[in-house]
Amino acid sequence: MTSDQIILFALMGSVLGLLLWGKFRYDLVAFGALSLGLLLGVIPKSEAFSGFGHPAVIIIALVLIVSRALSQSGAIELMTKNLIDGARALPLHIASIGALGAVMSAFMNNVAALALLMPVDIQAASKAKRSPALSLMPLSFATILGGMVTLIGTPPNIVISQFRETALGEPYSMFSFAPVGLGAALAGLAYVALIGWRLVPVDRSKRNAASELKDLEDYIIEIGIKDDSPAIGKTIREISDIAEENDVLIIGMVRNGKRINGSATREVIRKTDMLVLEAGAKQLENFATSLKLSYSRSKKHKGTFAGTLSLIEATVPVEARMANRSALDLRLLYRHGTMLLGISRHGKKIRDRIRSEKIKPGDMVLLMAESDRIDDVVNWLGVLPLARRESMVTQHDKAWIAIGLFAAAIIAASFGLVYLPVALSAVVVLYVLLNILSLSQIYETIQWPVIILLASLIPLGAALEKSGGTALIANMIVTATDGWPAIAVLALLMVVTMTLSDVLNNVATVLVAAPVAVDIANRLQVNPDAMLMGVAVAASCAFLSPIGHKNNTIIMGPGGYRFGDYWKMGLPLELLIIAVSIPLIMVFWPL
Repeated sequence: MTSDQIILFALMGSVLGLLLWGKFRYDLVAFGALSLGLLLGVIPKSEAFSGFGHPAVIIIALVLIVSRALSQSGAIELMTKNLIDGARALPLHIASIGALGAVMSAFMNNVAALALLMPVDIQAASKAKRSPALSLMPLSFATILGGMVTLIGTPPNIVISQFRETALGEPYSMFSFAPVGLGAALAGLAYVALIGWRLVPVDRSKRNAASELKDLEDYIIEIGIKDDSPAIGKTIREISDIAEENDVLIIGMVRNGKRINGSATREVIRKTDMLVLEAGAKQLENFATSLKLSYSRSKKHKGTFAGTLSLIEATVPVEARMANRSALDLRLLYRHGTMLLGISRHGKKIRDRIRSEKIKPGDMVLLMAESDRIDDVVNWLGVLPLARRESMVTQHDKAWIAIGLFAAAIIAASFGLVYLPVALSAVVVLYVLLNILSLSQIYETIQWPVIILLASLIPLGAALEKSGGTALIANMIVTATDGWPAIAVLALLMVVTMTLSDVLNNVATVLVAAPVAVDIANRLQVNPDAMLMGVAVAASCAFLSPIGHKNNTIIMGPGGYRFGDYWKMGLPLELLIIAVSIPLIMVFWPL
């Protein structure tokens, strides 16, 4: 083993280890590894930032933008209104919304597809008076399955296609993945609709985490004091009668950023203080009005409570601005006039010192803000609302234009008339010119951490391949499986890839597995496409944990799921996918 191989293996191993640990953001880990590789001289300077111009990176960014436009135009609402009916029996509901989610995921980002359908599913569960936990996990799995069908359905397919162009001279086309991916997706959809939902643990299937969070009897809120408030100059003990009349409990106060609890009753209230209250929404409104209290000390948000505020519950995805930060870190109250009222984590409510609590991906949060600002706050935070809001702007008159332009681009790229990135770029430009999307929305929509991750790992993976590192891994696998039939080696490769994808980012998994797959095929003298298709299917199947795929993280809070709930439905699904996809690969991409 050469010195370059040792360094590159150490770098890649460190990246995978840190991604698994999850202590640091994955884009920071990947970019740090790229920088270190440059400093150590194992990545050529000429290729250092080649990943940022790589077609796979461009396509992923463009698909994210197109997904936002389809949502913004109201195209998705047209489909959900006609196809989703909450009155249906649960298996039929899961089959219909799962099929719609799979179709959407085949042509748009699967996280966006889930975000659009999750409020619909929760609303359907509410109408049917059942827990959304029974259908949210099947819906998440369905949107993951749908991504396997097309080139643009999931990032692993895009990365594998571009790798094939480098390794074999030609990329996969738009529907090259369909013969295998479609069969696997159909089998998976049938499983989640008929069997999978029955494997949700009983205690989770009887709960509604979203409803429990919103229906808290009392909220703990830190509230400011207006300049003309009659409370100024009085002690908390002196205003306790008013608090008692309104059924409000004064817990303490915040002064100069420090919370005073036990001795607060003797403190004279200043206009710069904040009171810490526990109260119901109506009681809080009455108390705040009587004492002229303000929910924010910011000059931008001087409103009182009466008739100006809205509650919204949302789930926190991995890329959210809110993830791994507290309300204090974000200065949520002072900058945006928004209060964090509650946090639900793994089905358990967090109510102590919630302003300083670090919010984790998968948490569900309850926010309160001015009614005319709450949508802007939700977008800024990057959280996903659990209920449709009528105030969210859609342009229904442009829905068919958005769909038509996108369909034209897909058809043109499928027949080889236009290079796919060029076709999608043209669609994005037209969306802007037709005012379906604004330029600011384009930049907000791109998930920059994902772009940084992929763009950083591409040169690292290429250096590992050029150094002979991936060939070394392939040789070890071939040696360990000496005498095995090629189909057994394919099955092993899929199991290993699937296992890695369950705990790591699937893009990182593919960047390692794809070169190994081609090297194994060359050593066994079999069709490399069979191995690449096996990797593509396996990398998309992350069903055993909430960390393997972002969709699984997103539903964790609303479904009240725990870490160990996923494998109960996910393990049989992964085994089913292997059992279905290998025969299909043998038919359409024979060894």
